[in-house]
Amino acid sequence: MTKVKTTIAYIILIIASFLSAFPLYYMICGATNSSIDIVRGKLFPGIYLIENYQSLIANQNLGRAMFNSFRNAIVITVIALLICSIAGYGFEIYHDKGKDLLMNILLLAMMLPFVAIMIPLFKMFSSWKLVNTWIALALPSLSTPFLIMMFRQAARSFPHDIIQAARLEGLSEIRIFFTMFLPIMKSTYGAAMTVTFMSAWNNYLWPTVILQDSKAITMPMLVANLKSGYSVDYGMLMLGVLICTLPTAVIFLCLQKSFANGITGAVK
Repeated sequence: MTKVKTTIAYIILIIASFLSAFPLYYMICGATNSSIDIVRGKLFPGIYLIENYQSLIANQNLGRAMFNSFRNAIVITVIALLICSIAGYGFEIYHDKGKDLLMNILLLAMMLPFVAIMIPLFKMFSSWKLVNTWIALALPSLSTPFLIMMFRQAARSFPHDIIQAARLEGLSEIRIFFTMFLPIMKSTYGAAMTVTFMSAWNNYLWPTVILQDSKAITMPMLVANLKSGYSVDYGMLMLGVLICTLPTAVIFLCLQKSFANGITGAVK
């Protein structure tokens, strides 16, 4: 009976793995095939990778899009981690009823879809004459309730006795945070970095609305441009999607252990 259950479990895992990996395999094959082969449903690698790449860089500013996406994602990730970790640390270490109420209000903001606040944000930035600026692009992403909640939960597992001992030794609150809390919470920072980088990299709706300069194009905007028009080159489109996917995939694979530990609240 145990062998039957194990066999069934392995069969289910194999099917789930196949369903998860097949879209990536199909995308890789599509990037190496012509548009006609993709329409015909060819499921094997082809010889059109270089041709698709040449068509891509001829029709779209790939270098500019990659630079903008990396710059936006890296800078937003660094600033957001700093702001949200300090906020989460403060909410837990110095918590009282007022801060708990404020945290509950912040958590309520998670229920609002971004589409609901996009128009008010655009009108606000327009009145401040910040449309088509990097500040308007990054500001809504620099402090999110989810990251603050994540760091607050992580701070609950941080030994408070260490903080008291450090204060008795004369360490300032800033030094306690940067020399003690930050190194111990590496797993939480890894998970938060993964989530923030992927969110910033894949952000499409807000950059499309707030950035009206073609030089500010990002990778999701480039992929969307490939789908516009009367005829779509599916080989070029698949290659664009593959290039857009690779950075986030690499980040997740490199930080998957920290991501798992950080989500579960491990302190390492």
